Amino acid sequence: MRTVRERLRKVYGVPGWPPHERPLDELVLTVLSQSTNDRNRDAAFAGLRERFDGWAAVRDAPVEDVEAAIRPGGISQVKSRRIQQILRALDDDLDLGWLRDAPLEEARDFLCALPGVGRKTAACVLLFSYGRRDVPVDTHVGRVATRLGWLRPGAASPELHDEMVALTPPGAELELHVNLLRHGRRTCHARVPRCRECTLRRICPSARL
Repeated sequence: MRTVRERLRKVYGVPGWPPHERPLDELVLTVLSQSTNDRNRDAAFAGLRERFDGWAAVRDAPVEDVEAAIRPGGISQVKSRRIQQILRALDDDLDLGWLRDAPLEEARDFLCALPGVGRKTAACVLLFSYGRRDVPVDTHVGRVATRLGWLRPGAASPELHDEMVALTPPGAELELHVNLLRHGRRTCHARVPRCRECTLRRICPSARL
């Protein structure tokens, strides 16, 4: 782990993203990120903020209006309904500031009980909003970590997340998530990984040299 962190730092640096303390924004943003790229996700989020005056307005609007606002993000029909389901499940608790100080398991279980919210989405909310000890394991992070031998191939999401948290030194959650994600996008591709150019090639048991 120490060697991987050092080598990834040389390529990608150390992320300097302080917690933004907007958990509901992060929750909606993560729903919008499904099956699309960051640019389309951000365009869909901006569309929501421009069209509606707050999350209560999104919750109470006709679903067709929400769908139109997020159309640039793709799969807008599904995502608009999911966002409204989440907001209605929260009722009037549209602040979620209590997640900052709640016991981690309690905060995680609460988020995972919301419609369509799994461990990755919950981890994004907790880590990016408040710097809580969690590591989102998306497709890229999971692929790189599995090829490094850290995660069991084919493991379910709860196991992947529990194992990543256990492996990650306290305080390194954001750095590890972001740099593994960057590495998965730029080098450790799903079908044809660029192993000969990889900074981890000498310590990766899956390297194709």
